[in-house]
Amino acid sequence: MWTPVAKEATARKRLIETFSQLMIDSRMSRSFNKYPSIDTGYQVQKHAKRSEMKPNTGTSWNRYTVAGAIASCFAIEAIARDLPSREAMWAIIQQQQEEIEALKRRVGFAEETLINTQTAVEETSKQIEATASYVETITPSISGSGAAPARYGNTHIGGYGELHYNFGKTDKADFHRWVLFLEHEFNETVRMFSEVELEHSIAGEGKTGEIELEQAYIEFDLNEADRLKAGLFLMPIGILNETHEPTTFYGVERNQVESAIIPSTWWEGGLAYTHRDYSGWSFDAAVHTGLKASTAGDNAFRIRRGRQKVGNAEASDGAITTRARYTGVPGLELALSAQYQADLAQGGFAETIDATLFAAHVDYESGPFGFRALAAQWNLGGDTPSLTGADKQYGYYLEPSYRIEAESGDFGLFARYSYYDTAAGDATSSGNAFFDIGMNYWPLDNVVLKWDIQFTDYADSARDEEIINLGIGYDF
Repeated sequence: MWTPVAKEATARKRLIETFSQLMIDSRMSRSFNKYPSIDTGYQVQKHAKRSEMKPNTGTSWNRYTVAGAIASCFAIEAIARDLPSREAMWAIIQQQQEEIEALKRRVGFAEETLINTQTAVEETSKQIEATASYVETITPSISGSGAAPARYGNTHIGGYGELHYNFGKTDKADFHRWVLFLEHEFNETVRMFSEVELEHSIAGEGKTGEIELEQAYIEFDLNEADRLKAGLFLMPIGILNETHEPTTFYGVERNQVESAIIPSTWWEGGLAYTHRDYSGWSFDAAVHTGLKASTAGDNAFRIRRGRQKVGNAEASDGAITTRARYTGVPGLELALSAQYQADLAQGGFAETIDATLFAAHVDYESGPFGFRALAAQWNLGGDTPSLTGADKQYGYYLEPSYRIEAESGDFGLFARYSYYDTAAGDATSSGNAFFDIGMNYWPLDNVVLKWDIQFTDYADSARDEEIINLGIGYDF
């Protein structure tokens, strides 16, 4: 092992060896000068033109060599003298050894911590798997029916509700709708949707409300772009019929056009196909049960009165509905829908009343600005509807809006002009117009407070009034 003591001894040894060699060289030099035949320190230039002799360099070499060696010896001695003492070097070695041991301890602690962390992760993973296995064995009776128990994570619950206050010729308060959604995914390609609604708070014989099953269908994914559903589903017509949660539209009450002309909420039973592609286009086609309109009285051929709601519905004549929709531009939706039914009276009238509906809408949002517009028209065949002008029924509305974001929630201002006529086929003035202006306030995305005032202009002026509406709604 190379120690400071060994290093100092070696240096001294070299010093002595060097000095001894110098002494030997010095003696040899004197011998050479004494016997010039051995080393011709002075050489005679016999044939030189000059008679003097060249000076001997041997003596000079001896002097310089000895001087350099002595200087080197002193330098080596100085280096040896500057080295730390044995005690100092030993203290340095001890300190370095302690640092090495400390580093070893740190490395060992880090390795132990890593092992403990890995063990903890493995134990946690086992606990999560055990918990998931246990939860999957639970059998929640969410639907209240005798259906097979749903697996945890594949069943979803949602819903919405809305309370209305209307102050006009008569003042009313009405919990208009309470709705519950239930969705279950059987696997990655098959799922079930359902929607149950309680209207006007209370239902039963002689009561104002009713309980309705508005959706109940099975949906199949044929591939990434195509789907098929069978059961009870909403008609793909208009803006509100498929999306009518209170947080998604302005005004306490729904607009009159998507009530009298497009009879929202409107559902039928049958089979529907949907195709969607990456360009933003989607196409719907459905074959389903149809309407059954009254053929006499004040409500003759009124479309809204013809909904059967698939409750022991007459199915002699079904209907076909199609829709093309474009959503390829962010914030924009354009759609065109059409429906055809061969006999609106379902064979219960002396003549066949065929019916065709066309509807188009635009729904656009750009920053805080929003705009909705919709137009729809029914054309009824046969002679009888034309007697009262019911062979043509149409309506439209325009609705600009502006939504302001704030820390306390979002505020939205809107104005809407609506017009519809359920007897537009004759020359009689039978149209009804409405002008609404109001505000929505969303303290949360899923909760809304509403206020608006409505000015009416009915064909029968005796019905005109100004109505102040207040409402609160939610969805989840």
